[in-house]
Amino acid sequence: MGNQTPSPLDDFLFDLRGYLILENAVDPEHLKELNQQFDNFPPLETNEWWGNAQRRDYTKDTGFELHNVVEIGKPFECLIDHPSWIEYVRRYCGDKDSYFEGLFIDECIASIRRSGGHHPVHSGGYRVSLRCLYQYMHEVFRCGQCNIILALTDIGPGDGPTMVVPGSHKSNFPHPNAGDYDAGDRMNTLEGAIPVHLKAGDALLFVDGILHGGSSRTNDGERRIIIYRYGPAYTRTRYGFEYSKKLLERLTPAQRTILDPVPAIRPPRQG
Repeated sequence: MGNQTPSPLDDFLFDLRGYLILENAVDPEHLKELNQQFDNFPPLETNEWWGNAQRRDYTKDTGFELHNVVEIGKPFECLIDHPSWIEYVRRYCGDKDSYFEGLFIDECIASIRRSGGHHPVHSGGYRVSLRCLYQYMHEVFRCGQCNIILALTDIGPGDGPTMVVPGSHKSNFPHPNAGDYDAGDRMNTLEGAIPVHLKAGDALLFVDGILHGGSSRTNDGERRIIIYRYGPAYTRTRYGFEYSKKLLERLTPAQRTILDPVPAIRPPRQG
């Protein structure tokens, strides 16, 4: 399977809306392997480590969130430069056609949300951080961060789908009803927000500057997703995680370039 590339329609819709849906991004066998990995997660407490991965829930309502999940095994490593989206993120946030092209994954998270959980509304173009900024200038995209949300389960009505406000990545005004990040669940009733329903194996690609969050899950069972956040090669992990030497050594050269794009330079030992 060759790398999928953005079409002119993809570029138009990404610029207009701030997101794309990549259908059937992961094949059924890979999807099965990823769900098996989820089944084998230990019952970690918040901030507890599992190897070089750590449970680090964003809020008390967001559910089980295992950070640095690329360290857990091969099914997660295969997502680093997955052919369904790698050329998309290279085009949109890899500083393409610049003196410093390349990508870096600054967060990779496995998320399990059960009934009652949600993720607060956040981001938007108003006073956006450079890390999340959306730009198109001089015929190239210059996004500070693009996210892939890969659905491991069907996510429909009542399943707590991600919600977005299309076009808000370019907004010059704050949403008057979004409130503060910790103000609770506002996504379900936020004016302009729409749910993004996905089938298991679909991926949602979006610029982090879009106003987004997770609506309340009201159904039984689990909402399982994986989040990989890509940015330019000169960024670093959000919470200071370092990819282990063991992981870097077993990756392909192309994958290693994404996780370790600027290897450290140190002076030779003296004496």
